[in-house]
Amino acid sequence: MSTPVYAPLPGRALIALAGPDWRSFLQGLITQDVETLAAGEARFGGLLTPQGRLIYDLFVVGRPEGAWIDVAAEHRAALIARLTMYRLRAKVEIAADATPVAVLFGEGAPLAAPGWIGDPRLPALGLRGYGATPPAGARTGTEADYEAHRLALGVPGPADWGVEKTYPIEAGFDLLAGIDFKKGCFVGQETTSRMKRRGQIKNRMLPIAFEGPPPAPGAEVLAGDLRAGQVLSGGPGRAMALLRLDRIEGAGLTVEGRPVRAERPAWLADEDAVGGSSK
Repeated sequence: MSTPVYAPLPGRALIALAGPDWRSFLQGLITQDVETLAAGEARFGGLLTPQGRLIYDLFVVGRPEGAWIDVAAEHRAALIARLTMYRLRAKVEIAADATPVAVLFGEGAPLAAPGWIGDPRLPALGLRGYGATPPAGARTGTEADYEAHRLALGVPGPADWGVEKTYPIEAGFDLLAGIDFKKGCFVGQETTSRMKRRGQIKNRMLPIAFEGPPPAPGAEVLAGDLRAGQVLSGGPGRAMALLRLDRIEGAGLTVEGRPVRAERPAWLADEDAVGGSSK
């Protein structure tokens, strides 16, 4: 029987929201609906620029008295400052929270466990815990182990989109439950909805496979002599890349003279992978 992996995530940190207006305050800002968020439930989303580019990815975790925002630790202070700027007269309290973040993943990981919350992006990503203790029998891993698991599933992460560089649809937010297109207005909503309505997505973040160490971030992916994208982050044998979908289908791809192969995660529909209709 396989053993699940418990891994603390020091690279993530929490912001606590409380007060009578926290839902309406957050609802008008991020890509995800929080009006119906229940205590003990997590939803994935992002905060965008008015032009629709991704500033921060985040999970909103429902609590009886408010919510946690789970964000990259390096961005917590900046996100608190930005939320405070948006607060105006809203009755909402915004503060850093020291509760640690962890994940439970891998073969043998349960679909549910006391004190743990399923990752809303993809069941295979496992469970997220906030101050939760590891279940009996789980082995302890590292954040690097979890990042390798995420990359194996072809799911992009913060290292791939940077800050104010990427449209969330390019990073798969629309396919990983990161955007609620029915919730109404949010910052950057106009551009995001327009990209989805066009019926074709030109660029997607997809994993690439190769032999040996990863290419340098920013290295060009070529389809023959044509630029087909660029490498983002990765490790030995596998990396994420932002690829032009019209140039990778059936093409021989190379990076720095080495052959690479674009792969389609199971969660990404074939028609999206080749630039077809985005439902």
